[in-house]
Amino acid sequence: MKLHEECGVFGVYDPAGNCARTAYYGLFALQHRGQEACGIAAINDRELSFHKDVGLVGETFSEQTLDRLNGTMAVGHVRYSTTGGARRENAQPLTLRYVKGTLALAHNGNLPHADELRTQFEYQGAIFQTTSDSELIAYAIAQARLRCPSVEEAVCRALEGLRGAWSLIVMSPRKLVAARDPWGFRPLCMGRRGEAVVFASESCALDAVGAKFERDLGPGEIVAVEDGQVRTVRDPVSKGSLCVFEYIYFARPDSVLCGQSVHEARRLAGRFLAQEHPVEADVVIGVPDSGLDAAMGYAEESGTPYGVGLVKNRYIGRTFITPGQGRREEAVRIKLGALKSCVEGRRVVMVDDSIVRGTTSRQLVTLLREAGAREVHLRSSAPPFVSPCWFGTDIPDKDQLIACRYSTEEIRERTGADSLGFLSLEALGRIAPRASCGFCRGCFTGEYPLTV
Repeated sequence: MKLHEECGVFGVYDPAGNCARTAYYGLFALQHRGQEACGIAAINDRELSFHKDVGLVGETFSEQTLDRLNGTMAVGHVRYSTTGGARRENAQPLTLRYVKGTLALAHNGNLPHADELRTQFEYQGAIFQTTSDSELIAYAIAQARLRCPSVEEAVCRALEGLRGAWSLIVMSPRKLVAARDPWGFRPLCMGRRGEAVVFASESCALDAVGAKFERDLGPGEIVAVEDGQVRTVRDPVSKGSLCVFEYIYFARPDSVLCGQSVHEARRLAGRFLAQEHPVEADVVIGVPDSGLDAAMGYAEESGTPYGVGLVKNRYIGRTFITPGQGRREEAVRIKLGALKSCVEGRRVVMVDDSIVRGTTSRQLVTLLREAGAREVHLRSSAPPFVSPCWFGTDIPDKDQLIACRYSTEEIRERTGADSLGFLSLEALGRIAPRASCGFCRGCFTGEYPLTV
């Protein structure tokens, strides 16, 4: 099993129009963050229109749909659910019409107290159309807007009453508002393309639409865009605790998060892994895609040649995107094949980004042995998972985490590897030396920045 991160968000203001198409290209760049559903909402002459559905970005939007959505503002979303199921009604952006007008909202994160909050709102008379916690945020903003003179102030008021993780883009008929939670669990950055202002979960989406990266939004920061003017509504409140797994797995390697290249962070993880868990081997290979950079780092540090031992089928998505463990396991052989000419008769170091339940690792070790590998040494560029995540990463309960049930030697036996090594917590703290933020490592330590 792989982990999943439930979504990516994108927002754009451009007086030249054609914002839906810009959002479309931005979502393509963020497709790795969620392949369950996607959507775009746009404002044209203060009228809201939208299109969303389950499926990939390229499958969901046609030329005719994008032309219909043309406008001067747009928000987009790619989704994989952590709260709420894989249903069409849970696709985002969420849109609502209320007494003050219309809103569209795209959310990346998770509210640990969603059930309690939903019950509270329902006793106040709320009727919800989805099972997503994002609708709770939309409802809170709509309620706050009744008492606030502007949508950005309503966002401030609503978020004060919430605890959890959110990178959020809200669009009204006149304004675009972007916000991060006070702990900064999920990334959000801002860029410009001429007169256009762009927000995205990762900088790779800015690159995809020709926007120049300007800065990351700080933890707790809220920014509003109106008529092209950018105004900070609320200043950052802390250094934050970005999910460290963004560097190990979630983000695209060409993204830069909080000043740190994701690619370089993964290569450093691989170097530290080689220092901590050396082994005599003939070739180092990575598990595509997020294990490749770490494998390069391992090879560089160890002096062992780097090779391509696993070939990815580019026409299906990440293994974790397939909901249901049985279907995930079936997808491994469909998605990855062993390159016999690279591994046959050789001692192989296989570097993967993480080991969760151990089922995927076992299948990959089997694939390599079937292709003729003489030895398979398994290395994880993340420490063992010991706790679930409450802030938007789909890490299962402890009883499903292999490191909570077995020792390292027992995990090695269950995966069939000749040796096994995890990155240490100490090394994990050194993989992002240029980052300007703090980190949440709760899934590896059981200690979280926010009490749940």
